[in-house]
Amino acid sequence: METRPYVDWNLMNNFMIDVFQAYGVPEEDAAICADVLLESDRRGIESHGCNRFKPIYLDRIKKGTLLPVTEIEILKETPTTVVMDAHDGMGMVASHKMMTMLIAKAKQYGMAGGAIRNSTHYGIAGYWTGMAAAEGLIGITGTNARPSIAPTFGVENMMGTNPLTFSLPTDEEFPFCIDCATSIVQRGKIEYYAREGRDTPAGMVVGRDGTAMTDSAEILDALVGGTAALAPLGGIGDELGGYKGYGYAAVVEILSAALAGGQYMKALTGVSADGSPQMYHLGHFFFVVDPDAFMGRETFRKTAGEICRALRASQKAPGQTRIYTAGEKEYLAWMDRREKGVPVGAAVQKELTALRDELQLPYRFPFE
Repeated sequence: METRPYVDWNLMNNFMIDVFQAYGVPEEDAAICADVLLESDRRGIESHGCNRFKPIYLDRIKKGTLLPVTEIEILKETPTTVVMDAHDGMGMVASHKMMTMLIAKAKQYGMAGGAIRNSTHYGIAGYWTGMAAAEGLIGITGTNARPSIAPTFGVENMMGTNPLTFSLPTDEEFPFCIDCATSIVQRGKIEYYAREGRDTPAGMVVGRDGTAMTDSAEILDALVGGTAALAPLGGIGDELGGYKGYGYAAVVEILSAALAGGQYMKALTGVSADGSPQMYHLGHFFFVVDPDAFMGRETFRKTAGEICRALRASQKAPGQTRIYTAGEKEYLAWMDRREKGVPVGAAVQKELTALRDELQLPYRFPFE
């Protein structure tokens, strides 16, 4: 049962916009960034929501590794493709412009694809594919990130958690959306564990000696220092198919960098050779497909919905009461939180009030 206090969605949204603006983010861009972060909390993906507001975005703006004003440069454009340079601005702002362009192109030509280089963290990948699904289109995206994953039979962190994400429109209240890292656990989840004072379950992270690590704060330090790595989906070695997660992570790494002529792997650490902070220079790729270019949007939505319903209606394992399809739990989280607001833990409460006091903003939170 949820014991954390809730903060009204509008209050949190307005507060985040005001804080982003105080840090130099233009108002329109601040609204995009706040919505992306809050969408994570709406879906119950707390590792990428309010928990990351200060440490991933505000702290990086202060540190100079994320520019608050996003200068987007179109490097190349055709009727069905776009390549952008975000010039180390807000990855969420560049991604929003990209998806807006690709959706329009896909509606006209059936398919469209794009890539961004020199970007920064773009929030939950499912936000961008969800923009397509909301228009009855198929959305696909991926992004590279700071090196975290070790290749199969390795212990060195070489690739990011590299989500490969799809949103497929259905005839139900929510799309089919698979949005997950290509590692067993993503860095954001470990950050969440550390903030809550919880250990990371054994088997998700491997140290340089090949043994599992569980201390969440120690893992975060070791990931930055390169002395720990996340196991790819399937786990360590190849007995349970770890090579599959490794392979998909490599696909995302290649597409995120090569399509836009951007940087990759060890160049994305955010730390220079002398140990000082530097820009992350991340890459993202996006594809949008209009089912009308095939057998029609309604045919696609109906078939996708029937498949999802058949999966949920299939025989359940002993002791299990429900089978879910991707995106369903996130939809249920929103149904539960829609009227309640954002649940905020003690660590984030302190961050919010400290920001409010530092910037002298006229807000009062329900947990005070």
